[in-house]
Amino acid sequence: MDENDFWNKHSLRFLEMAYAPENRERIEKPDGYGTRTGECGDRVEFFIMVDQGCLSHISFEVDGCLNTMACCNTVVRLAEGQTVEEAWRITPDEVDKYLETLPADHYHCAELAMGGFYLALSAYENRSTG
Repeated sequence: MDENDFWNKHSLRFLEMAYAPENRERIEKPDGYGTRTGECGDRVEFFIMVDQGCLSHISFEVDGCLNTMACCNTVVRLAEGQTVEEAWRITPDEVDKYLETLPADHYHCAELAMGGFYLALSAYENRSTG
């Protein structure tokens, strides 16, 4: 196996998350919205809908690399159906662990995705308590 072969050096889970299109969507009037741009220039936007305290729908837009795309899809996978309180406990380390083969030099992509998601949770909480 050629070590430099992208398809062979990533786990199936990473590849699925990097190429899954179904969570890329803009939601008009979401319950929570967060956007963040990383030092690398990648940009993420998260849109959340909450029903009875649980995340009923999460989507995102991303302008960045496949690593950021994989991380954003993983955030959705880990958070959807969770309560808002449970979602706050998801960490970049969990995103990294889930993906199995996120390159160490792209760990910042997990931090970027979680940062955008946390901002959406915060916007939801500020809106519902304000």
